[in-house]
Amino acid sequence: MAMSMNEPPWGRSDGGSNSEGPRSPRRPGGSDGPPDLDELWRDFNQRLTRLFGRGGDGAGGGSPHDSRQAGIGVTVVLAAAFLIWMCTGIYTVQEGQVGVVSTFGRYDSTTLPGLRWRAPWPIQANEIVDVFTQRKVDIGMRGGQDRLKEALMLTDDENIVDMQFEVQYRVKDGPDGARDYVYGSRFTKDAHDGDPSQVVLQTAESSMREVVARRTMDEVLFGSRQQIADEVRVGMQAMLDRYSTGLLISAVAIQNAQPPDQVQAAFDDASKAVQDKERQINEGQAYANDVVPRARGNAARLIQESEGYRVKVVETAQGDASRFRQVLTEYAKAPAVMRERMYLDTMQQIFSSTTKLLVDTHNNSQLLYLPLDHLLQQGAADGGQHAPVAATPAPAGSTDSTAVTDHNRDTSRSRDREGR
Repeated sequence: MAMSMNEPPWGRSDGGSNSEGPRSPRRPGGSDGPPDLDELWRDFNQRLTRLFGRGGDGAGGGSPHDSRQAGIGVTVVLAAAFLIWMCTGIYTVQEGQVGVVSTFGRYDSTTLPGLRWRAPWPIQANEIVDVFTQRKVDIGMRGGQDRLKEALMLTDDENIVDMQFEVQYRVKDGPDGARDYVYGSRFTKDAHDGDPSQVVLQTAESSMREVVARRTMDEVLFGSRQQIADEVRVGMQAMLDRYSTGLLISAVAIQNAQPPDQVQAAFDDASKAVQDKERQINEGQAYANDVVPRARGNAARLIQESEGYRVKVVETAQGDASRFRQVLTEYAKAPAVMRERMYLDTMQQIFSSTTKLLVDTHNNSQLLYLPLDHLLQQGAADGGQHAPVAATPAPAGSTDSTAVTDHNRDTSRSRDREGR
């Protein structure tokens, strides 16, 4: 009986067939030796056949049919493994996210939200980037030495201010933003264990120090904080774009700006003194705004009253002069008549505005009549200030009135004669 070329002569002990199945690849006598390759291959095929439902005949040795079945089994296993491997390239991108696909570590494309597929690893890989969520970094609000390093900044007039502010940022929209965020700059993903907030923190400190260094301490503490925040945001965005980080600065908000704690009390006193100075200046300005216009108004009123008085006096004088010239013309025509008329007009004016009464002692009148009603009316017209009242006889008849009139005329004529 022919022996296999790979079978050693000690493979059989009795020279017959082995009904126990495949022969052992070990050397006879229990000694170790090289394994029999044919036996190993037959044993592997039989195991595959049993695995797919077709057991061996137990007679030892593999038939061509068994080898073909084993080959089909291996193909199915490899196909299933390949299908599973291809399914590992399926991934999902949620809303507000984008997928960044790389081929052999190099950027390939950016995918939108939805169910996506890419070539399995190690050919392609993907990374999900959130471009919707707003993130923030607080600068100068932590405790300890880290806060002092972040917050203390030098101004243009060589003073130190404590700046506390907040920065809001996110990943830029579009494919370029996600690409730059993942592959644009090593500082974004590699530095500080891939935490982009550290990059934003360092950029914010640098930009804020640059802006504060161009201003004095009073401008930083009491100036427009919004203007400073806008300048910091523009500077940060320019710096991040220069390094291709793919980050977008949404807002910068200054929470607090104050001197260091060591000089806070002295600065509060100085600030209070400045506020008192400003308050007193404002009060003085308010007083001046109240007094000066009023004085100017009084001056203008006095000027107008003086101008009115001047016009009145001038017009009155001109009227009196004109009336005097007219009277002089008539007086030249009839002197006696004009003198009598002037005398009567003058006496009428005098007696119409006086409270004195004349008593005629020539006529022995037993009854004196005091016109109290006229005296009271005259006193009320004069504001309650009454002149001394003299008694006058009641006009008993026309004889008394005529006597008074004749006496007045005689007095006037005697005055005219004395004047001549």
